Amino acid sequence: MIARYSRPEMSRIWSEEGKLERWLDVELAALDGWVEVGAVPAEDVAAIRAGAAVPTVERVAEIERTTDHDLAAFVDAVAEQLGPEGRWVHYGLTSSDVVDTALALQLRDAGELVLRGVDRAIAVVVRRAEEHRATICIGRSHGIHAEPTTFGWKLAGWAFELDRARVRLERALEGCRVGQLSGTVGTYAAIDPEVERIACDRLGLEPDPVSTQVIARDRHAELLAALALCATSLDRFATEIRHLARTEVREVEEPFATGMKGSSAMPHKRNPKVAERICGLARIVRGAAIVGFENVALWHERDISHSSAERVVIPDAFLALDYMLDRFAWIVDGLVVYPERMERNLWSSHGLFFSHRLLLALIDAGLERADAYRLVQANAMRAWDEERDFADLVRSDRAIAERLDDAALASVFDLHATLAHLDHTFDRLRRLVPKEEALHV
Repeated sequence: MIARYSRPEMSRIWSEEGKLERWLDVELAALDGWVEVGAVPAEDVAAIRAGAAVPTVERVAEIERTTDHDLAAFVDAVAEQLGPEGRWVHYGLTSSDVVDTALALQLRDAGELVLRGVDRAIAVVVRRAEEHRATICIGRSHGIHAEPTTFGWKLAGWAFELDRARVRLERALEGCRVGQLSGTVGTYAAIDPEVERIACDRLGLEPDPVSTQVIARDRHAELLAALALCATSLDRFATEIRHLARTEVREVEEPFATGMKGSSAMPHKRNPKVAERICGLARIVRGAAIVGFENVALWHERDISHSSAERVVIPDAFLALDYMLDRFAWIVDGLVVYPERMERNLWSSHGLFFSHRLLLALIDAGLERADAYRLVQANAMRAWDEERDFADLVRSDRAIAERLDDAALASVFDLHATLAHLDHTFDRLRRLVPKEEALHV
């Protein structure tokens, strides 16, 4: 991922330096295991721990120009810092033991950052939902006015969807919290399984029940799918913000600070460019999920076709989603909401959103549904075509007046009655997350 869409803490995890640190963590944990089973002298491992440092990226790259193998180059770079005890580094291991176990550590660290970002996004959305729980706006289906809702209700749906994303991510991350130190085809031919258990315990991982020199990639595919689903939810929310920010709608607007420019040519422009950026990056994360699925089907006990692909897509998926979550929280926290414009848009369809309530009232009054629908639809079409108030047309319709008196019609055309059952959902929303401080302070 390019620096423009990468945040420092996540970038550090997926940097070459970060990877080499984790490789050394695994090598040292394995040596601890060998000491405990009595196969490697404790004093040699103590000397290794005292003398081994994470080699520089440049030194590993220099050695790799000869070895044409990055893990082998790393082992040589570590061993050259040591005396005779350096022979124990990578003892009994194969490359994937180190690479896959270290990847599990990177996934755990990156996952913690993503979950933190989800929590932050949920908190901001919940706060704004509570703020606008009674801000009435028109609900749309197929892009057409449907019935009233509130902007807070819309945001509440986003919060619950983000909570589901968190559950999926936690589950998938737990599935990847496994390590392996099982040798060339996973049969422990050159290593004691107890070494694996001890090393994984040191690293905070569980031993993979069965590995075949690699950890099976269905685990990683599930995680990439969970990342993609979270990114796609952000895509949906950002798309809604973009629609509501259109000039013809203008119910919301992205934060726009003094000095910002929406266009290099048109000074009046205040575009939803960060929301559009979120939508674009979601495509990257979804693409990574497809690669994750492709990486599951390896040859026999292993091949290396997954390696080149996941070196790109796993870091990029995490980097992109981490950035997206940060920017989404920033947008929602500072989102400018225009309740007056929402009200104007609500009534711009001449009160047609009462049509369903009128239909139900006529059915309750004893009219057959098909007849009731025909009556309501005829008046609705007149309201559209003649740009007249729907309620006025209905009150002047004798066929409807025969069924519904003034009190009944007053109940039909009661805006607030359409939103009478919001409290139970907001009660659940309050239990979702503690309050978060505003980001725009």
